[in-house]
Amino acid sequence: MSIKVLATPTLPGPVVDLRPITVDDAPAMLRSLGDTESTRLTGTQGSFTLEQIERHVARIVSAPDRHDFAITRPGDPTYVGEVVLMDIDDDNRAAHFRIALASESLFGQGLGTAATQRVIDFAFDDVGLHRIELEVYAFNARARHVYEALGFRVEGVKRDALWQDGEFHDAVVMSMLSTDR
Repeated sequence: MSIKVLATPTLPGPVVDLRPITVDDAPAMLRSLGDTESTRLTGTQGSFTLEQIERHVARIVSAPDRHDFAITRPGDPTYVGEVVLMDIDDDNRAAHFRIALASESLFGQGLGTAATQRVIDFAFDDVGLHRIELEVYAFNARARHVYEALGFRVEGVKRDALWQDGEFHDAVVMSMLSTDR
């Protein structure tokens, strides 16, 4: 069985809507990179220009090995974050997962949980994946709790994977299989 090659769809839901990221989202993406807590939790380093983000988005929207979704609220197309299936491996029916909310002010509202669940369903039910893998930094207990609650399992630890704020931090490797649901 192979995975299904699909254009990135719009995935509506009661808590969040997911839609394909577009170049029009670049200004909001740039603003989100100014949120200290969001960038800390994702390990984002460096600075970016609007033009760099626009080029990045132009490249990813046509990449055959990924689905990049803007997280929005139902009925409001405003970008509040992104959730991504990337490095899709057709041979092994596997992909990597990542998510980032645009601002610390959005934490604790269930947006990340709802977006993650919706992408899990899409990955297994529509794309035909068997495995989704992610990394979460050990200091991000909130995200790890969400992933575990949704069915991800810890596979191991990448020791000292991130240098941030003057110290090294571990990355916890987690995965979910289609048979885990």
